[in-house]
Amino acid sequence: MTEIILKKRQGQELSGAEINYFVQGYAGGEIPDYQAAALLMAVFFQGLSGAETAELTLAMAGSGRTIDLSAIPGVKVDKHSTGGVGDKTTLVLAPLAAAAGVPVAKLAGRGLGHTGGTIDKLAAIPGLQTELSIPAFIRQVKEIGVAIATQTRELVPADKKLYALRDVTATVDCLPLIASSIMSKKLAAGADAIVLDVKAGRGAFLPDREDARALARTMVAIGRRLGKATVALLTNMEQPLGRAVGNALEVREAIAALRGEGPADLEELCLALGAVMLVLAKKAADPGEAEEKLAGLLKNGQAWRKLKEMVVAQGGNPEVIENPDLLKVAERQEEITARTAGYVQAVDAKMIGQAAMLLGAGRQTREDQIDLAAGLVLHKKTGERVEAGEPLATLFVNRARYLEDAKKLVQDAYRIGADEPAPQPMILEVIS
Repeated sequence: MTEIILKKRQGQELSGAEINYFVQGYAGGEIPDYQAAALLMAVFFQGLSGAETAELTLAMAGSGRTIDLSAIPGVKVDKHSTGGVGDKTTLVLAPLAAAAGVPVAKLAGRGLGHTGGTIDKLAAIPGLQTELSIPAFIRQVKEIGVAIATQTRELVPADKKLYALRDVTATVDCLPLIASSIMSKKLAAGADAIVLDVKAGRGAFLPDREDARALARTMVAIGRRLGKATVALLTNMEQPLGRAVGNALEVREAIAALRGEGPADLEELCLALGAVMLVLAKKAADPGEAEEKLAGLLKNGQAWRKLKEMVVAQGGNPEVIENPDLLKVAERQEEITARTAGYVQAVDAKMIGQAAMLLGAGRQTREDQIDLAAGLVLHKKTGERVEAGEPLATLFVNRARYLEDAKKLVQDAYRIGADEPAPQPMILEVIS
């Protein structure tokens, strides 16, 4: 291990055998934290080549159980988002793609930071089970075309251990380590092709567009090296996605979107990501044809019915999909109003996400309990006209401890000016 650390410290390329030795040894407890930390710091400063990053991804994917989806007919396409504020895309996209004939076997996680993850959002649907055994998970996808379940503990254990070490050694923000962490989980989950939603902007994990682009390119390169068709969309996260931020509120908005009644930006993103999924799954010849097909499935209700089918299969209450008013609602609502008239120049996604977390919609530590009803709804977004005293947002509150701080964050997140701003594109770039 000392030789491996020295070799990387000197900027030399590690072999696949050396990388595998490190990953298996550290995951198995044979290599101590202090040596693993030394190698991570060497990687942070010297970087990894494309070959090294692919080998690291492969080694981490092989450190635990992998899922074999070959019993499911068709091309299985996985989707991953780097995360953002109000990002309920999977709740819309999974049933939408499944309704178009793409089998979606989706493993998702809980959130840490701005808002809940996909599993937290699904927890807002009474009775819905996300802890499925792998055989039950595969059987459900074969029968109805879609399942969303929690990531198993046996999946990529080396990544969990390495991430914890990166978190305490200031090596989290290292592109090859981020990319291999994400892609190892996608590889272990067994999909044939991968679509990546890489966010850029104030509410994103990587706010700088160049950093987000570099991550997207790195992950696409890993996928190609490992024989997985991989496409990344660089997408806008300057302001929250949609209007709802918070778990039950986002489920309500996702249900509306599947009826063709959702916010325009959420629909645009889901159609763009879904189009790539359909093309990779050979269900459409090109993105244009795919988007037209998906838009039809939103209008005719088939995508909405597929969500209802999934909820029933996973033990949830289907009446919630029929009537979203059955979802939990916070005891108290507080309005934030505009101080001046004008056009909304910007809505800072990071500040909105922080406000939602203070209200209880997200976790500051992994042990925190999420309030599924908490969050906020934006009445005004970038480019829209607002009059003085008109509502900008409504906060949904059960825990009032940090309410004043949350209100200030939401008020400060809005920038209002006299001029109408130029519209910002949702899809910034496609990297394939």
